[in-house]
Amino acid sequence: MDGELLTAEEARAEAARAGIHELAIPTPFLVGRVNCWLIEDEPLTLVDCGPNSGKALDELERALARHGHRVEDLRLIVLTHQHLDHIGLVDVLVRRSGAEVAAIDRLGAYLGDYVAAAELDDAFAVALMNRHGIPADVAQALKAVSTAFRGWGSGAELTRPLADGATLRLRDRTFEVLHRPGHSPSDTVFWDAERQLLIGGDHLIKHISSNPLVARPLPLPGERPSDERPHALRSYLDSLAQTRELPARIVLSGHGEPVTDHVSLIDERAVMTERRARKILGLLQERPLTAYELAQRMWGNVAVTQAFLTLSEVLGHVDLLRRDGSVQEHEQDGVVRFEALSAPA
Repeated sequence: MDGELLTAEEARAEAARAGIHELAIPTPFLVGRVNCWLIEDEPLTLVDCGPNSGKALDELERALARHGHRVEDLRLIVLTHQHLDHIGLVDVLVRRSGAEVAAIDRLGAYLGDYVAAAELDDAFAVALMNRHGIPADVAQALKAVSTAFRGWGSGAELTRPLADGATLRLRDRTFEVLHRPGHSPSDTVFWDAERQLLIGGDHLIKHISSNPLVARPLPLPGERPSDERPHALRSYLDSLAQTRELPARIVLSGHGEPVTDHVSLIDERAVMTERRARKILGLLQERPLTAYELAQRMWGNVAVTQAFLTLSEVLGHVDLLRRDGSVQEHEQDGVVRFEALSAPA
C-alpha cells in the first residue's frame, strides 16, 4: 500500500468523515464491547446491533442520539455474522423501526427461526464434544450454559439476502459483499473499494485472534451439507489469504480498534498458527491423544471451563497437520484419537 499507515484514531476520524461512526455497545461476554457501525447514508444503516439486553439497547439509543438519530430512523440493518453479540437486538430494532435486514444469503434460515437454529447448534456441539473425548457431564454442562445464553440473541426475517460477490449499494457508496467463513460459517465483510475501507466484523481483530469455532454448516437452500466435520481453521486461513490481497487502508473491526496494517497482522496470525500446530505435533509424538486431552495439555483447567473453544482450537490445528500428512486419526468406540506419523526431530 502507498503512503504512511494511519493510527487507530486517524482511521476512526477518516471513517467518520465518510459518514461511518463507531458505536461501542456493552456485552456480557469476555470479549467486551462490540463495535456497531452507523452509516449515515440513504438508507440510514446500522451494521451489527449488539446483544439482546436492556443495557445494550440503552447505550445504542444514546449512541444514535449523539449523531442525531433514533432507533426509529433506521432503514437497513446489516449483519456480519451469526454470533449473539452481533445479532442480539435485531428483533427489537426491526419491530421499532421497520428496517430491512441484510446478511449473507445462507444466514436466512438461521435468522428466520433463531431458537430452532440455536438448538441445532447445541446438538452439533454436544455430538462433537462427545466424539473428541470431552466427558459427557462437561458437555451437558456446557450445553446448559449455551441454552442460558440463548436469550442474548434473536432473529428476524432476512429481507435482503446477499450473495457472495454481490454489491450492497447505498446512495453515496457501494460495498462488495465478501463471504469470509472461518470464525463462523456466516462471516461476511463489506469492501468499499473507493475508500479502501473494509467493514470486517470479527473476521480480523487487532488485539485478539478471531477464534475459528467448529460450527454447524449453514448450507444454501437446496444444498446438502457435507457429512465431513467442518475445517474451521483451514477455512479461516483461506479467508484471511483472500483478505490479505485487498488494498485496504482501514479495517473496521467488530471489537477494539480499527486495523490499519492488515497485511502484517494476517502474517503474524499465520506465524502464530504454525507455531501452535508444531507444538501440538510435538505432544502427539509422545503418544496418541484425543482433542480434549490435547487441550488439557495445552491450557490446563481452561480446557474444562472453555471446553468447546479449546476443542475448536485443537481440531483446527490438527486439521492442518492432517492435511500435511503429519497426523492421522483413529476412532474407537465413537471416540477419535490423533497419532503423529512423523518421527521426533
